[in-house]
Amino acid sequence: MENENILENLNLEQKKAVQTTDGPVLILAGPGSGKTKVLTHRLSYLIKQGIPGQNILAVTFTNKAADEMKKRTIKLLTPLDAARLTGFIGTFHSFCLKILRKEIDKLDYKKNFVIYDEDDQLNLMKEVIKNLEINQEQFPAKRALHVISSLKNETIDYETYRENAQEYFEKTIAKIYQAYQLNLKQNNALDFDDLIMLTVKLFENFPEILEFYQEKYKYIMVDEYQDTDPSQYKLIKLLSSKYRNVCVVGDDAQSIYSFRNADFRNILNFEKDYPQAKVITLDQNYRSTQNILDAASKLISKNVYQKPKNLWTKNPSGPPISIIGTWDEKNEAEFIVQKIKEFLKQGYKLHDFAVFYRTNAQSRAIEEAFIKNNVPYKLIGAIRFYQRKEIKDIVSYLKYIAVNDSMSLKRIINTPTRGIGKITLDKIIKNGIERVAEEKPEVGIFHKFIQKAKEIAIKNPLTKLLKFILKEIDYQNYLRKTYGDNELQAGLSEDEARWQNIEELINVGAEYDKLPAQDGLKEFLEKTALLSDADEIQNNKEVVHLMTLHTAKGLEFPIIFIIGCEEGILPHSRSLLNPLDIEEERRLFYVGITRSKTHLHLVVSQRRTSWGSKEANMPSRFLSEIPEHLINYEEYNGEIKDLIDF
Repeated sequence: MENENILENLNLEQKKAVQTTDGPVLILAGPGSGKTKVLTHRLSYLIKQGIPGQNILAVTFTNKAADEMKKRTIKLLTPLDAARLTGFIGTFHSFCLKILRKEIDKLDYKKNFVIYDEDDQLNLMKEVIKNLEINQEQFPAKRALHVISSLKNETIDYETYRENAQEYFEKTIAKIYQAYQLNLKQNNALDFDDLIMLTVKLFENFPEILEFYQEKYKYIMVDEYQDTDPSQYKLIKLLSSKYRNVCVVGDDAQSIYSFRNADFRNILNFEKDYPQAKVITLDQNYRSTQNILDAASKLISKNVYQKPKNLWTKNPSGPPISIIGTWDEKNEAEFIVQKIKEFLKQGYKLHDFAVFYRTNAQSRAIEEAFIKNNVPYKLIGAIRFYQRKEIKDIVSYLKYIAVNDSMSLKRIINTPTRGIGKITLDKIIKNGIERVAEEKPEVGIFHKFIQKAKEIAIKNPLTKLLKFILKEIDYQNYLRKTYGDNELQAGLSEDEARWQNIEELINVGAEYDKLPAQDGLKEFLEKTALLSDADEIQNNKEVVHLMTLHTAKGLEFPIIFIIGCEEGILPHSRSLLNPLDIEEERRLFYVGITRSKTHLHLVVSQRRTSWGSKEANMPSRFLSEIPEHLINYEEYNGEIKDLIDF
C-alpha cells in the first residue's frame, strides 16, 4: 500500500491523527510528542489520498516552523507527489499578506503597500500624538500602540471603537487610533496587526472573496492553536465554515502569550465551536526522561483550566531534578559556569546547554560570568539582525525607493547627513520632493539619487541596487566617522562590526537575485518584515544559548538551567493577585521544564539585587508543587536545602 511508508514509525495515536482527514479534528499534542512529525506526515497523507495540493492550507506562527514543515513533508513524498504540494504553508501573517497583495484594493488600499516594523510604528505614533497635541506623558506612544494592537487583535477598527468610546481615555485613544490609521494609509503602509484584521474585514465585507478562498483551501491545518488571538481565530473560523475540514494542533498547557492577546480558550472551546470534532491526544513523549515528565505533569495538574494529559515515555527515568540554592545572582551565575565545565569534561558540547529566565534583565549576571570565564554564548531575542541600526538604515532606503513612505524618508534624509533641516523635510512631506528639489540644491541632489536608484530597482537584481546605494551615500565612510573610535570584542572596531553586518545584508540580498528585479525587492522587504526571534535560533553553533522562557517554547536541550525560581520573579510579581495569571505563569514554568531532555537545574537565589540593594526572596511556589521523590537538593558554596525551606 502506497501510504505504508508515511505511517511507518508512528505510534497508534499519531497514526490516528494522520489518517483522520475529514471534518474538524483537535490534536492535543503534549510536549515532545512528535507534533511536527504528525503535521508533516498528515500533509503527505492528504497528498497521497489524492487531495489536490492547491486545496491545502497549513498555518504556523514562525517562518522557521513553516520552512521545516515544507522540507520534512517534501522528504516524505516522491518528486511527482511533492510537485503537487502547491497549497500554502506559512505563517498567519504571510498568508494574509498573500491575500492582501491580490485583494486589498477592494478596501481602498494600493497593492504595493509596505509593512511597518515596530520602530516605524513607534515613530509614526509619536508623530501622531504630537500633531494631535495630546499629553505624551498621559498617553505614551508605546502604551497607545499596545492598546491599538489589542483592538486590532479583536478586529475592532477605529470607527467601531470611536462609536463606543465613553470615558476620556477611550475617546482620546479613538482619536489617536483614527489618526494613526489614516497616516498609515497615507504612507501606503500596514502594520503587523493590519495584515490579519484587514483580511478578516475583507472576508466579512466581500462574501464572494471569502467563498473563493473557502473553495481554494478546503483542507486547513493550524499549528500551535493555543497561541491564536481573536483575529486569527476568526480568520480560521471564516475560512473553515463551509467545508469544516479543519485540523488544529496544540497544547493548552503551553499557552503563554496572553500579553500578545493569545487566548487559550480557543483550544479549550474547539469542541463547542465544532460539535462533531474528533479529539486525539498525543501523550507519548520522545524528548524527556520520565522524572522530568512526572514533575511537569504534577506541576500543571494544579491548574484549574486545562485538558488533562498523562505524559509518558519509553526513555529511562533519568537523574532527579536538581534544585540549587545560591546566595545571590552572582553566586547563581558562578554555579552555572562551574556546572557547565563539569558537563563539558563528560563529553557534552556547548550547544547542549541553555539558560532560561523570566525577564531579559536576569541575563546580565550570567553574561558577565560567561565573559569572565570565556564561555561562548548567544543571547536569543536581544537586538535582532534586522533591528540593528545599520541594517534598518539601508532597508529604509529600499522601502523609500519602493513606495516613497514618509517614515523611511525621515530616517534616511540625513543618514549620512545632507544638511536638510526639519522645515525642509516637512515641506517635502507636504508638497512633494519634486517641488522642493527645485528650490533646494541639497534636496535636488538627494532626489536625483533616489530617481536613479528607482531606475536600477526596475531592471536589476537586488544586490546591484544595494551596492549602488552603499556606494552613492558612502556608507562605509559614514560608519567609520561615526563609530571608528569604539572598540569591540574580537579585535574589531564598531564600524567594522557594523560593516560586516552590511556585507551579510548583501549576502541575504543575493538570495533574491534570481527573481525578477522588482519582485526581488518586494519579497526581500516582506521577508525581513515578518521575521521573528525564533527564526534566528541555530542549534548547531558552539555556544550556550541564553533566552527568556517565552523564547524557549518549541526548543529542546539536553541540559537546562532555569534561574530565578523565586516568588515575584517566577511567578512574576504582576501575576500574584490574579489566579488566571498565576495559571499562565505555571504554564510558562511547565514549558521551561519540558524543554529539557535529561538534566534539569532549577536555581533559587536567597537575595537578588533590585534598584541597587539586595532583597530577600522566597522560593517559587512552583518548586513545592514538584514531588519530593523527584528532587535532588544540591549544595553550592554552603547554600543547602535549608535555604529552600518550603
